[in-house]
Amino acid sequence: MVEKANLFEYNDDSVRTLDWKEHIRLRPGMYIGKLGDGSSPDDGIYVLLKEVIDNCIDEHTMGYGKQVEIAIDQKTVTIRDYGRGIPLGKVVDVVSKINTGAKYDSKAFQKSVGLNGVGTKAVNALSSYFKVTAFRDGREKTAEFAKGVLTKEHKEAKTDEPNGTLVTFIPDESVFKNFHYIHEYMDNQLWNYCYLNAGLIMQFNGKKYVSKNGLLDLLQRRTNEDELRYPIIHLKGEDMEVAITHNNDYGEEIFSFVNGQYTTQGGTHQQAFREAFVKVIRDFYKKDYEAADIRQSITAAVSIRVVEPVFESQTKTKLGSLYMAEGGSSMKNFVNDFLARELDNYLHKNPSTADALKKRIEQSERERKELAGVRKLANERAKKANLHNKKLRDCRFHYNEEATGKDKEQILEKQKESTIFITEGDSASGSITKARDVERQAVFSLRGKPLNCYGLTKKVVYENEEFNLLQHALNIEEGIEGLRYNKIVFATDADVDGMHIRLLLMTFFLQFFPDLVKNGHVYILETPLFRVRNKQETHYCYDETEKQAAVKKLGNKPEITRFKGLGEISPDEFARFIGADMRVQPVMVMPETHIQQILEYYMGKNTQERQEFIINNLKIELDLVEETPAPTT
Repeated sequence: MVEKANLFEYNDDSVRTLDWKEHIRLRPGMYIGKLGDGSSPDDGIYVLLKEVIDNCIDEHTMGYGKQVEIAIDQKTVTIRDYGRGIPLGKVVDVVSKINTGAKYDSKAFQKSVGLNGVGTKAVNALSSYFKVTAFRDGREKTAEFAKGVLTKEHKEAKTDEPNGTLVTFIPDESVFKNFHYIHEYMDNQLWNYCYLNAGLIMQFNGKKYVSKNGLLDLLQRRTNEDELRYPIIHLKGEDMEVAITHNNDYGEEIFSFVNGQYTTQGGTHQQAFREAFVKVIRDFYKKDYEAADIRQSITAAVSIRVVEPVFESQTKTKLGSLYMAEGGSSMKNFVNDFLARELDNYLHKNPSTADALKKRIEQSERERKELAGVRKLANERAKKANLHNKKLRDCRFHYNEEATGKDKEQILEKQKESTIFITEGDSASGSITKARDVERQAVFSLRGKPLNCYGLTKKVVYENEEFNLLQHALNIEEGIEGLRYNKIVFATDADVDGMHIRLLLMTFFLQFFPDLVKNGHVYILETPLFRVRNKQETHYCYDETEKQAAVKKLGNKPEITRFKGLGEISPDEFARFIGADMRVQPVMVMPETHIQQILEYYMGKNTQERQEFIINNLKIELDLVEETPAPTT
């Protein structure tokens, strides 16, 4: 028997020791999660911001500094707090030596988020430029870095500046490709900091953020008063605060926080709240309601303080702690005891709220029972339709709930990159199917335009074949916890029909699955409108401005192609537009947005108001076209 050749020689030269910045730059996902380009709220550029701001918040929590100032000028970020300031002799070490910080031995920081000594080091290593200045007792110290390498260490000097720390950085564009900041994401992030730190003042590019009532303010901003079934319930204890209400939307929306950290993926505290809320409601009304009926249409915010929390990743988006502290009560018991005491008391003292909550639960119960028959038939039809052959070209990645350790970390990383394209027509879906990355990208093909489902009940989701198969493909029938793909991308032609399909799809999701949009899972694919090329170069242009720049660069009357539809783009070309540099625009619902009013305006009966809006905006578009210089062809 012949031995296989040793393809990897394992000797002394095979063993390498990376310094801290090399390790972070080689494996950035371990420290900041997925990289991204800024189109998703959990992209790396926002994690960099959060790592610096978290330190400012910890200073405020300790009683130092009531204000934090943030400015973003294109791609340069500046953050200034008014805490105690980094000790001047440790300015360089704090931002460039792993496991260096002031929180390890301090009991006061036990309920802090940033305990691992990595945060600002990751920001430093992943920035093309990083500068930190500490102001402390009339003295200041500055250090400058490039990709984690110290480039200039300034001498200590006198200053009139108040105590605190100033950090300026520019994310490295070789790591974060084509990135841009979406200020609406920043807006939500800063409001969350303020809700969790009542009285803290934050400034962002001149806008002021401050909250007096904590999570009550959060829910008031996130909900529309006219749609609430009862006034917001606000309960507050030493280590726990909750705000709860119900509305008329489908699904459930729960915002959870740990030690001031927004846990976008939930965790043990959020699950404990969901279970405890159901138990308290059943006990209060002395009726064994279905859990889904109790939580249907709930909007809630939950914040807890945990001693030395354990998260499932460095980005701290999911809590893994089973106990409130070493030797303390379990997370489940703590949350249940809090709600059993505080929520039960509240409902006894507010009978009108208790009655309104009961009616909301019983309405959900009736709707569920009415759907039972049609739902069973729809599920049988979905099986017969052979979804995976007829509509869905699936990817190879599948989430495994049973995975643990490194396997689970790798699966979570892949899940963040999983995408499903929803497209229309054989030619478009064919091009995407051939061009996609089969490991992480799936394609769902629509047949014609979807139904305008505005004003219809959820019964239509099961009665309409397209909608029924789509919800099965996404695995969202029981809620978004089972969502099979992190990104749902509308891939339609950039013409009137394509935009109409987008509107119809958005109506479907906003009407029946608003959680998907609110949690940042829905996007619109941007594909180039023009191809400008000569024999040497080819440029793909996404708007008229880019086209004119490409024409000017190439000169000598290059060939210009206007893509009328996705089907005209060859699979080889399409691969460029859905790969690492894929351009997508998030579909965002701002907290102050009234979803039902928006849907009624755009998708309801044709009103005089809407006609005037279309006419006025059409005139603006025509004026812009007339002002655009003609192409030099």
